[in-house]
Amino acid sequence: MELRQLEYFVAVAEERSFTRAAERVHISQSGVSAQIRQLERELGAELFDRSARVATLTVAGKAALEHARAALAAAGAVGQAVGEVTDLIRGTLTVGMVLGCTVTPLFDALAAFHRAHPGVELSLLEDNSDKLVEGVRGGALDLALIGTANAVPEGLEALTVVSERLVAAVPPGHRLAARPRIALDDLADHSIVCMPRGTGLRAVFDEACAARGLRPRIALQAGAADAIADLAVRGLGVAILSESMAERHRDRLTALLLDDVPAPALLALVWREGGGPAVRALLPHARRAFSAGPP
Repeated sequence: MELRQLEYFVAVAEERSFTRAAERVHISQSGVSAQIRQLERELGAELFDRSARVATLTVAGKAALEHARAALAAAGAVGQAVGEVTDLIRGTLTVGMVLGCTVTPLFDALAAFHRAHPGVELSLLEDNSDKLVEGVRGGALDLALIGTANAVPEGLEALTVVSERLVAAVPPGHRLAARPRIALDDLADHSIVCMPRGTGLRAVFDEACAARGLRPRIALQAGAADAIADLAVRGLGVAILSESMAERHRDRLTALLLDDVPAPALLALVWREGGGPAVRALLPHARRAFSAGPP
């Protein structure tokens, strides 16, 4: 019995097709079929019912599947363990990034990591912060850059890279523009343009409003700070942004610090406790990149 036979077996089981499995493992369909036939002879049982259009597992196949997956995972762990002690890291690193947030220090960190560990395949996915946290907890993501109202989401480790107050941003000529500071009560008569639920900035804003019994009029929502700024510039509402987000639009928006929202919006890297070798290797690059300057 060979590991490649187990790999082909798992591929067919998951794809439910010898053709798609062959494409997945990059060999011919006949090669996959031959190797699985040999595995079946060694095991003394058929693993697939081939009578239908799709390849379905037999009772013996179902019994073998989880063991095959475990054997492949164990083999991968052997290579990973050896790689750690020889400073050679391989495999994949799946990183999540909050939607609408172009964070160049993260890209700098990934580039430095890639130069140091070219054998690791990088994958970058965008989503809202709540879903990214779920992805890290569930193992779909190795590490994620999230916006949050709390420094450390429960059950995860975190590195806070940005901590900023919220501001209300309005165009020149707006009746709030001449005031250096405002409070949440001052927004009661205004439409609000902000991030959607599931983002850290929105969580801070919602929690602050709830604590004061306020129900702001959310007129428009957008996942990107630039879009929120564009809507505010056109008079469609008061933009709720972080200090650095508003700073990028200071030529067309006036940022007003919200006096009664002392809790900062945080940008943090999160990962499962301990992390894997690739995560542990990426973190020093991330610390250096984020300490070099603001996103």
